[in-house]
Amino acid sequence: MFGWVVTFLIVALIAGVLGFGGIAGASIEIAKAIFFIAIILFLISAVVGLVRGRTRA
Repeated sequence: MFGWVVTFLIVALIAGVLGFGGIAGASIEIAKAIFFIAIILFLISAVVGLVRGRTRA
């Protein structure tokens, strides 16, 4: 998922350098959204892993 973030950031940088401000802005927003979704999914996964990893003796 972080590969998508890097891809959109590269697209935004190239678009910004070439003067396509609208495309650059949209790419940055998409990259930020995917990044935060990835962080949230990671945290949920970590919590679920901790909860399921505990065994009752």
